Amino acid sequence: MNLISFITKHSQLPVKGVENTVALLNEDCTVPFISRYRKERTGNLDEVQIAAIVNFKAQFEALEKRKSAILKAITEQDALSAELKSKIEAAGDLTTLEDLYLPYKKKRKTKAETAIKNGLQPLAKIIFGQRNDEIDYEASKYLNDAVPNEDDALEGARHIISEWINERSDIRNLIRRQLERFAMITTKVVSTKKEEEKAQKFRDYFDWSESLSRCPSHRLLAILRAENEGFIRVKIEIDDDKALNNIENRLIKANNATTPHLQLAIQDAYKRLLYPSLSKEILRSAKEKADESAIQVFSKNLKQLLLGSPLGEKRILAIDPGFRTGCKLVCLSAQGELQHNETIYPHPPQNDSKGAIKKISSLADAYKIEAIAIGNGTASRETEQLIKRIQFKNPIEVFVVSEAGASIYSASKIAREEFPNYDVTVRGAVSIGRRLADPLAELVKIDAKSIGVGQYQHDVDQNQLKNSLDTVVESCVNTVGVNINTASIPLLSYVSGIGPKLAENIVAYRNENGAFGSRTEIKKVARLGNKAFEQGAAFLRIKNAKNPLDDSAVHPESYPIVQKMVKDQGLALSEIIGNKEVLKKIDLNKYCTESVGLPTLEDIIKELEKPGLDVREKAKVFTFNQNIRTINDLSAGQLLPGIVNNITNFGCFVDIGIKESGLIHISNLSDSFVKDVNEHVSLHQQIIVKVLEVDIPRKRIQLALHK
Repeated sequence: MNLISFITKHSQLPVKGVENTVALLNEDCTVPFISRYRKERTGNLDEVQIAAIVNFKAQFEALEKRKSAILKAITEQDALSAELKSKIEAAGDLTTLEDLYLPYKKKRKTKAETAIKNGLQPLAKIIFGQRNDEIDYEASKYLNDAVPNEDDALEGARHIISEWINERSDIRNLIRRQLERFAMITTKVVSTKKEEEKAQKFRDYFDWSESLSRCPSHRLLAILRAENEGFIRVKIEIDDDKALNNIENRLIKANNATTPHLQLAIQDAYKRLLYPSLSKEILRSAKEKADESAIQVFSKNLKQLLLGSPLGEKRILAIDPGFRTGCKLVCLSAQGELQHNETIYPHPPQNDSKGAIKKISSLADAYKIEAIAIGNGTASRETEQLIKRIQFKNPIEVFVVSEAGASIYSASKIAREEFPNYDVTVRGAVSIGRRLADPLAELVKIDAKSIGVGQYQHDVDQNQLKNSLDTVVESCVNTVGVNINTASIPLLSYVSGIGPKLAENIVAYRNENGAFGSRTEIKKVARLGNKAFEQGAAFLRIKNAKNPLDDSAVHPESYPIVQKMVKDQGLALSEIIGNKEVLKKIDLNKYCTESVGLPTLEDIIKELEKPGLDVREKAKVFTFNQNIRTINDLSAGQLLPGIVNNITNFGCFVDIGIKESGLIHISNLSDSFVKDVNEHVSLHQQIIVKVLEVDIPRKRIQLALHK
């Protein structure tokens, strides 16, 4: 199987599209660039489909690398037959490949190896072949100093047979199929840990049993976390008698003196080798699927978070609220530059609310503040209520902003480089304010795992998680586009074809030469060659450029096409941009070439209608129910405004303005069956919820989505 057939088999995508996408990837093209600017070559494959091709390509390459290693290892043992080589080369997955390699794999000293050294392999072949009716007499022929009697000879022969059985692909697949269909995952609490406080969050799994194949990803990850923390023991169970019968039916072809020994060997192979190995394999496989599901949830949440509504370039007063340590204030310019910072103490124990109101009011006037951003952590509600008591001279919008990950950013190398003369509290407040202005530009500075959306992010495969989240960030950054004259190094590093080093070079050039005036000038950046320009230029925006296309998603390679359209219409470029009537009349077929077709031309027209349009909605003010301060104020039946602050496979969590978030279980999102939570709610969506149940001792709130 070659690369293209492997990808098409797993992705069900057209062969031509796969071939051309792989060719583009081999030319070091990025997924955002290919999906946006090479639609004719890929057959209009979207970003998700191209990303799938990337993943299957990596899987194939890993499989081929493993095949090479195995072929080399078996060749060195002088054991590679033409038939075995053919089977290895034809293997379509790692499981099949490892089964083929198992008999040749170097093992620690085994019972079978000892028996072979003691000369018992011929006896094992006789028993396994079920050819001898006087096996006890036959066994007496193999006695020696290491094998003193017939029982030891027969036991040694059985150990050899057990290993043969374990190494047979057909037998392993027989047990695999039974495990895949009928395995049960069971748990038992560790008695000495049962009463520990930390164990209580896992008490639902103190005595649990269900079908492994039906165990939801979030539950499996919770069970495995409880096991890792030492609170429960986990076991995978199937019908052992059925498994043994299936193996016997496959292997036992006679009924003579060898049969009891073959049955004993089968039992030993199953209990000592097959079941322990394959039960771990099936659990590992289930964990991998759970990881994949959890990572998908995390990725969806992260995408929604990164594409959250920006307020835009506004003068913002940001507040990181607190009680004892006070509320940290910062004033930011419309470009997010820090202009002022100080601390106020409106809440206990100081209770200087009058001084705080006076200070906020004077800062709002002095810095012409247009919006206030309040972190949603400790003392957030109290600070919001304080702000709403202030009579500002000019209208000011007030927003509550998620603080998730702000402390990670404030202590990071990036934050220290941005604000070397300020402490972590100032940096955290700046981050809160900048998140309101542009969530994407600020959140890319934080390790995505620290943002706090998703489920069990610390339990899943960390490399897989990082790769997936990096892909999401790259997609979001390139979907929105980046202002090259204001973007930070972290933001620029996610632009197609750029990366961290070129991002540093761009900022260095900008600091030395001032703002970029055109996309052409980008080529002057050190080490930014033609390939990087091709991949990244269209995702970099230049505001107020001489050529308005430089502030659009039209690729520079397509500028001549636009110029021809403009010339054919007898108008100036400025007269065509935004002029839907003129743009509708353009016959796109006139501009089709071998490399440029209707998909690209249609994208150009859409961009000319609204060049540089931000795909994100503008931020909206939201107000919680002011009568709800703590969980004790809740009661069943209440209707409350809330904001979705996390989405999982089993439902979504909603901030209703108190310390504890409420859960809308998937069954309470709709009257009909819900397959995907994201089809009903999105992250940071403003919704109305109905309180179903309040468990104050466990601090749990059950909600339903109110239609």
